[in-house]
Amino acid sequence: MTDNNKSSMQVDAGLVRQLAELLDDTHLTEIEVQDGDRRIRVVRNVAVATHAVPAPVAVAPAAAAPPAAAPAAAPAGDHPGTIKSPMVGTAYLAGSPGAKQFVNVGDSVAAGDTLLIVEAMKVMNPIVSPRAGKVTQLMVDNGQPVEFDQPLAIVE
Repeated sequence: MTDNNKSSMQVDAGLVRQLAELLDDTHLTEIEVQDGDRRIRVVRNVAVATHAVPAPVAVAPAAAAPPAAAPAAAPAGDHPGTIKSPMVGTAYLAGSPGAKQFVNVGDSVAAGDTLLIVEAMKVMNPIVSPRAGKVTQLMVDNGQPVEFDQPLAIVE
């Protein structure tokens, strides 16, 4: 009976709770620790991730619009209401292909409302409004690659 107990992994519930709290505090989606043969991985599910993964299909139809948005992006980057990309990735304006966009130009948003998603390394990262206001400009198209610090939207 002792051999059976040795072969089963003893989970430290306190450590798992600490790792989960660390995920919340740092806004990470995944953390993994290893000590010898013991490995613990804690993953937080991002609700939009399960629906947004197939979105790259919409890239081709949206390719025609960036030239119209590009001239406005340079001066808008200095606007005090500009929300910039915190990472390199792919921008999605909706949670899944064919779904309604999170926001449109002219919409009123509250602080914390999701404006769009930036996918980076298969992780869907919601980009939220830091303040309440009105969306006056969306500077990316659905499925468009974005760079770090690239202007995404303006909320006034």
